[in-house]
Amino acid sequence: MKQVEILLKQTEETYSWVNRLLSSIPYEQWDITPEVIESNVTWQAGHLLMSFYFHSVMVISGHQMDIIRQIPLKDYDEIFTTGKPENTVGKYKPDQLMKQLMLVELKSLEVIKSLSDHDLNMTLHSSPVTHPIASNKFEALDWNIKHAMWHCGQLGILKRIVHERFDFGLKRNG
Repeated sequence: MKQVEILLKQTEETYSWVNRLLSSIPYEQWDITPEVIESNVTWQAGHLLMSFYFHSVMVISGHQMDIIRQIPLKDYDEIFTTGKPENTVGKYKPDQLMKQLMLVELKSLEVIKSLSDHDLNMTLHSSPVTHPIASNKFEALDWNIKHAMWHCGQLGILKRIVHERFDFGLKRNG
């Protein structure tokens, strides 16, 4: 299996985990910000939207006008990249964030599918923000997966606090 195929499969699986966790938390609980974690689902969803765009689209192939026309990335950057989760409370509709997240996920997968293994060794597309981890496309896509799964852990904790334990479908034998 080629490296790009492995990255694509892992990215698809990671996005599936993100989407399952987010969709398992009722929208009316997205703005609850427990003191113990100092985050909320709204901020997590917006942060993942921004990080997916940065790590797997922008630094890989540059800005995408179809995304820019549909998502206020410039506004979201301040709120969901370095902003405080409590500043998102009551300001964003979860269903809208989910639609926008799906749009970025689809664009990300499209970008990855367009790459060859050779492309993975190429330097990142220039950006006003230096990538904090990666110096080539492989490293950026690999970090996108790792970063997203880190946030899946945070979403799992949030879900347990504001709603209920996530059901992984585990069954005991016997």
